[in-house]
Amino acid sequence: MTADFLASTKKQFAYYKLLGEQALAQVPDDQLNWQPNAASNSLAAIVKHLWGNMLSRWTDFLTTDGEKPWRHREAEFDDDLRTRAAVLEKWEAGWQCLFGALNELTVADLDRLVYIRHQGHTVAEAINRQLAHYPYHVGQMVFLARLVAGDAWQSLSIPRGTSAAYNAEKFAQPPHQAHFTDEILGGASL
Repeated sequence: MTADFLASTKKQFAYYKLLGEQALAQVPDDQLNWQPNAASNSLAAIVKHLWGNMLSRWTDFLTTDGEKPWRHREAEFDDDLRTRAAVLEKWEAGWQCLFGALNELTVADLDRLVYIRHQGHTVAEAINRQLAHYPYHVGQMVFLARLVAGDAWQSLSIPRGTSAAYNAEKFAQPPHQAHFTDEILGGASL
């Protein structure tokens, strides 16, 4: 494992944070709690779950189990965040906790053992676990936001009908090493 792994991880988390924010921005305040059916979560509930998971996993990341005794996972799905400000407050708090922990890690930490529900993971494995979990939920957020926005939806990736032009632009450049998020995040500080 190298410092490239940590840098890539931070960029990928930042990319999914941005996608979530772009999805939320396309939903009116009064639709943040919309659910397609009673068995589904709203955008607000998904944000609350991500917040709870991030605080639990990333607080004292190297020294305590990632499933904290103070976490109330079931309550994360109570749809009680009623304002955009409340939703965004949880969103930011979760991501700040994650990036705070990641920014403290060194390459030497990647092989250390950490626990989630008493299951041992190397730090790299624990990072990958969350790098699979958070995009899963961000994808749900994007889908819900797209349903709510309807015809007003603004694509968060390559819009339909533009793939050929997008690929032509990319293949017109010489081969080079770059992280896929570089053009999206620019020089964003992580």
